Amino acid sequence: MAASIYASRYKLNHLVIGNQIGGMAVDAHEIRNYPGFKSISGKKLMEAFSSHVQNLGAEIRNEKVVEIKKELISAGKYFFEITTSTNCKYRAKALILALGTKQRKLNIEGEDKFIGRGISYCAVCDAPFFKDKIVGVVGGSDSAATAALLLAEYAQKVFLIYRKEKINLRCQPVLIDELEKNPKIEMIFKTNTIKIKGENKVEAIEIDTPYENKNELKLDGLFVEIGSMPLVNLAQSIGVNLDEENYIQVDENFKTNVDGVFAAGDVTAGSAKFRQIITAASEGAIAAASVYEYLRKL
Repeated sequence: MAASIYASRYKLNHLVIGNQIGGMAVDAHEIRNYPGFKSISGKKLMEAFSSHVQNLGAEIRNEKVVEIKKELISAGKYFFEITTSTNCKYRAKALILALGTKQRKLNIEGEDKFIGRGISYCAVCDAPFFKDKIVGVVGGSDSAATAALLLAEYAQKVFLIYRKEKINLRCQPVLIDELEKNPKIEMIFKTNTIKIKGENKVEAIEIDTPYENKNELKLDGLFVEIGSMPLVNLAQSIGVNLDEENYIQVDENFKTNVDGVFAAGDVTAGSAKFRQIITAASEGAIAAASVYEYLRKL
């Protein structure tokens, strides 16, 4: 949507197409780090973005793109045909791929059932809902450690559950020190979560190594922090290069290796993979400026 705002200012004829406009940001309960808003929900912030886009005259199509094809015009120059789930087809001289990411899941029994009822993939969004509760965090990366530390500000008790030994923790040493010093946090190593239990909400998890001689841990919530996956299938289908972690490779102008194809946001390897709304918006703005320059030269 940031790319659209700039594309409108460059007077580029364009569409915004996506099945969830705003992506994962829509699901954030509260955002406190976007300039200009002390606190705002992801839904409201994305509604403000959408309103801005439409006020500038651009059209938003809530459709899922299922296929992109390249049609050669001349050496290295293409038309792109976009097909959506409603069988609509669009043709464009340039694309900005703002495909985003999706959270990795545990893929265990009970996970899908309790999403929003104790299962969360965003501690920043949902930590305040677990005041004085007992929660678990699955993972061993920086994001898992920071989630546990944040939750400790609200929860009565936080378990950090990691499938490997302590020496294999992937978070920064300074974070490990903070975890160990926090009296509310207990780390459980060499343990996998194998099932999530409850009636109408999360009540317990089943684990594969005994904790206090039990294979069950009583919890009010479970935060899954095992990383995210860039959504790159459409990019791959038209020959866009990816890095070793499957993020779209872009140059400083957010151009990909395919002429006419640009990328922005969480799906790219840009902005040091910081994956924040503010960096996604800035990448979109740069990509739109790059599209303008590209089209001028055609």
